[in-house]
Amino acid sequence: MVDPKTKQKEGYCQEQPLSSFPLVSVIIPTYNADYYIETTLNSVRSPTYKNIEVIVIDDGSQDQTAEIVRSVAQQDGRIILLQQPNSGVAAGRNFGIQKAQGELIAPIDADDIWYPENLEKQLQCFLQAEPSVGLVYGWSVDIDKSGLPTGEFRASRIEGEVYKTLICHNFLGNSSASLIRSDCLEKVGGYNCKLKENNAQGCEDWELYLRLAEHYQFRVVPEFLIGYRKIFSSMSCDHASMAKSHTLILQSVRQKYPEIPAVLYRLSSSSFY
Repeated sequence: MVDPKTKQKEGYCQEQPLSSFPLVSVIIPTYNADYYIETTLNSVRSPTYKNIEVIVIDDGSQDQTAEIVRSVAQQDGRIILLQQPNSGVAAGRNFGIQKAQGELIAPIDADDIWYPENLEKQLQCFLQAEPSVGLVYGWSVDIDKSGLPTGEFRASRIEGEVYKTLICHNFLGNSSASLIRSDCLEKVGGYNCKLKENNAQGCEDWELYLRLAEHYQFRVVPEFLIGYRKIFSSMSCDHASMAKSHTLILQSVRQKYPEIPAVLYRLSSSSFY
């Protein structure tokens, strides 16, 4: 049995009854995701934490995505469909965040899934955290087209003041693993739309995490709570765009913090590649 003091030191968020029920705004940007969107919505709708609104942003899809979302929304009034001309994932997330009413923002990509206790566990962690904490994240497993684990996973215990470590590598792993205080997002701004303008999509989540880490501490729930889908058509498989995205973000950080040792940037590039 793990000693309670050890659990606290290692970053465990001990379970306790929820003392309050803040609204969580789930943000789902989607583009031509009719194959997965219903599965994703069902994973979000059926958690152990119920006080949510689910904002789906259809980014100019040309398939049946919007029709599927409308059909599921007829069964669940918490689901809201927004539509915009194709503008990219960052613009879609920002649009959803602007419309969100929740105290906490929970992004998830349109082909990923949450396991049932994801929101409850992360919220419990927030309720126990000091005000300096702006983001809580959970562990994720890679899943294939059928939703089965591939054997790859993200399981970090890094927390607290994480900025320099986050430069070295995105230990959160993906954009579907975090719960973020909405007032923190208001302070640092939303997702970076300029990456799409430079044909460099792919690392928007890491760039936002870096800006959050400049001002706030991170906490971790050390449990596998997210299924991160890795398929050929996903943005993470566009290696050229991802590499350009990573390079532009590193350049921006180096200009802002020239005093940070160059070895951290070299570690970041080697870790990424």
